Amino acid sequence: MKLNVRVNRRRPESMTRQIREQIDALIDAGAIAAGTLVPSERELADTLKVARNVVRGAYEQLIDAGKLRSEGRKGRSVKSSSGGAKKRSAAKKTTKTSKARKK
Repeated sequence: MKLNVRVNRRRPESMTRQIREQIDALIDAGAIAAGTLVPSERELADTLKVARNVVRGAYEQLIDAGKLRSEGRKGRSVKSSSGGAKKRSAAKKTTKTSKARKK
């Protein structure tokens, strides 16, 4: 899949942030359907002419935000629900609470 993402080196925001915000907006707008694989780090980095670490940072931030999921060697895909990060943090709280009750 080809993403319509652009990087402006003259903007004060980091390139990682620019990429993350654009992909986030595409996901929220429904332009990228749930389950769709996003381009590999190398592929997107080559297209945008940036270092792979820039793309990796954007992808990792989107994973932390619950927008993407890593599917191992298959790559990264768009998550079906955007509330993944909230669910994860709620699960952690529940685990901590239940451990405290056991003591």
